[in-house]
Amino acid sequence: MPEQKITTFLWYDHQAEEAARFYTSLFADSRITEVQRYGEGGPGEPGSVMTVAFDLAGLGYVALNGGPLFPFTEAISLQVNCEDQAEVDRLWSALTEGGEESACGWLKDRYGLSWQITPRRLVELLGDPDRAGAQRAMQAMMQMRKIDIQALEDAYADRGKAS
Repeated sequence: MPEQKITTFLWYDHQAEEAARFYTSLFADSRITEVQRYGEGGPGEPGSVMTVAFDLAGLGYVALNGGPLFPFTEAISLQVNCEDQAEVDRLWSALTEGGEESACGWLKDRYGLSWQITPRRLVELLGDPDRAGAQRAMQAMMQMRKIDIQALEDAYADRGKAS
């Protein structure tokens, strides 16, 4: 397989290997491919993990133990396109454990990395030619933390609860 031309590089304080092992446990076609350690001349403790190269669902990433200088922000997130509610629920539960929920399908994991757990159906509904239905789905999504596909479908079809 040819080398990936552009690789996402993630800066951790000291949890790069732990994070990579956690992430690769969540997705099929995922594995750690290489661990490099600091030597005598590096800024890290000799023998400690410097970088961890890993694949998530077939895409390459590198995690660096670079210290606390650069924490994650919401300006960068990883979006996961989920097939169904079961996948949304499984990933949401795993990634929010020790992390925090945000709005509209966003969360921060225990390492501070932001994720968007996005069911494919959400994208379909928001892009639907029925603009009124799409708008109702958007309004419903704006009230959610974890995305609820059935609630989106109900809002789209205008099957909301009577007041």
